[in-house]
Order: sequence, then structure tokens, then C-alpha cells
Amino acid sequence: MEFTQLPHPSPTPADVREQAIADPGFGTVFTDHMISIDYEEERGWHNAVIGPREPIALDPATSVLHYAQEIFEGLKAYKHPDGNLGLFRPEANARRFNISADRMAMPHLPEDVFVQSVRELVRKDADWFPTVEGGSLYLRPFMFASEAFLGVRPAKKYKYLVIASPAGNYFKSGVPAVSIWVSRDYVRAAPGGTGAAKTGGNYAASLVPQAEAIAKGHDQVVFLDAVERKWIEELGGMNLFFVMDDGTVITPPLTGTILPGITRNSLIQLLKEQGLTIREERYSIDQWRADAESGKLVETMACGTAAVVTPVGKVEGPDGAFTIGSGGPGQLTQKLRETLVGIQRGTVPDPHGWVSTI
Repeated sequence: MEFTQLPHPSPTPADVREQAIADPGFGTVFTDHMISIDYEEERGWHNAVIGPREPIALDPATSVLHYAQEIFEGLKAYKHPDGNLGLFRPEANARRFNISADRMAMPHLPEDVFVQSVRELVRKDADWFPTVEGGSLYLRPFMFASEAFLGVRPAKKYKYLVIASPAGNYFKSGVPAVSIWVSRDYVRAAPGGTGAAKTGGNYAASLVPQAEAIAKGHDQVVFLDAVERKWIEELGGMNLFFVMDDGTVITPPLTGTILPGITRNSLIQLLKEQGLTIREERYSIDQWRADAESGKLVETMACGTAAVVTPVGKVEGPDGAFTIGSGGPGQLTQKLRETLVGIQRGTVPDPHGWVSTI
């Protein structure tokens, strides 16, 4: 697809940009440009533009404001030793984007256009790559219903955009492992719902229990299934793995209520290559506690695009608390993180062809 290039009337001065990217945190600093493409039922995708990042004017009746027809993705660009930037499995994000679109009654965006749009923005705003240790350029492609009407039906007009944000570490530095609060009063998704789609409503549903977790001194909340309220599903934005003392690794299965994480899929492949037995099966909160207390469970790790691979050290809920292993990072968690981050940043071999250079 051909992108029209619009000039930026007032790009950020270099000294201001350098100060902003020195330690940007996560999700609060944004680059100068964005991608936008329009969709109409009669015309398909058109009007592809790369231009200044700016506010979006919406009619008060715009469908997304009333019926939440919206999806998004998250991926990162990494700097390699040779100075080039690379993307990690953007084709997988493109596929998942369209799976989410199916569930939300939205049009497919061609996968090659998705990947092209991300690459175009990274090229345009490469100077925004953060200088902080472990920094990356976080990319947020998203699509929403832009037709103005009141009536419960799929919209006939959509807008696709990509914005970029220089990112540091997702969790605060100095913390060896994250602490988890078990939500007993709230669920993230139910069978037949939108749990497997990356749509904003799923995250909106997690905000109250996440705030509850933070108020109790924890980093994240873990959700149980909506039916029996006993089976572990996922955190507010990350998948989970449980490492046993016999080398077996368990992760909850993708049954439609869990987001199919790209980091999750990558870890499963890496674990299998190390000769470990991976079981995608249900794992209960009671079993989690019992295995941790008996020593059968030696590590728990959370994974996602933003946090990559993160150890879980403590779990607490209304029924009490328990510690996993020593409460700090485990050997397998550290090894997997080093391998995956090394592949992403081009410091270790990439036999899978997961990284594409820009």
C-alpha cells in the first residue's frame, strides 16, 4: 500500500526529545508521527497516511463510543548491536489482529499492510528509540468503528492507526519478582465471550480488580475462570507458566477465555527445544498453593510483550498468601528471559526467523 507522507508542522526539538527518551517509563511518552488508514464498506481500505501524531476529531455519535467496537495490538522494536532496529514476530501480531477483528465483527486488515504500517512508523521515528538500558520502541496498532450512528449493528466505517511510545522497563527496577493478588470477586472473561480477542473491553473489566491488587501492595491481579471460580486463567495482561520440580511446565490452555499471547507461544517453542515437557492443561488455585507449599512447584513466570518474562514470587488472596520457591527469580525463568531478550535484541542466534530487521 502506498502511504502519503504529510509534513510535521512542529516536530519535537532534539534536546527535548533526548530528555524525554532518557528514562521514558512505559506508555507516557509518544513519538512525533502516526499511521492512519480509513475503511469504508464500499471502498475497502484507503487513504493511507503517515503524518503528525495529533488528536482525532470524532462525532459524538461515533459507534466506538457507544458500542466499544475496537481492537488493538502491542509489539516492540529493538535495537541490535549493529545499530539497526528489529521487530519480533510482527506477522503473528497481524494474524492475531484479524482474529480479534473476526470476534468484534470488524473488517480484516491485510497482514502485509499491518506489517508495512509498523515498519513505516519505526523508520520515521527511529530517533525516538530510548537510551535507557533495556529500552525499546513500543508500537500500538489499533482499529475502531468510526461511523456515526446509533443502533446496535457492526459499523460500516473504521479507522486503523499506529502510534509509538519509547519504553523503559514495565515493572519498577530493583524488584526481583512480582507479587500477585487473586481476584475472587471479579472475572476477566467468560466462555463464549471476548477473552481471546485483544479488545479494550477486556482490559476495562480488569481495572477494578487491578486497582484492588495495587491497593493491597501487589503488582498484578490473577483471574480465575468464570464458571467454577477455581481454574487459573491469566493476569491482567500476561499469560502464566508453572514450573515443576520434575522439569514439567504447565500453562493454562487456550479455551477461548485467554488471550493467545505471542510471547506465550514463543516460550512454549523454546521450552520444547530444551527437552522439557509442556502441558497445556487446567491448573487450579488450590493446586497452585499446594504445589508451592510442598516444593513441587519451583517457579512461576508471567509473560507478555511489555514485561517479556517476569518471575512471580508471592501470591495472596482472601484465603491467605504463599511464596513460590525462594520468592525470587528461578533459574529457568532467568534463562528463558535471557534467551528471548537476546533473540529480540540480536545478541543471540535466531534459528526461528522471528526477528525482521528494519
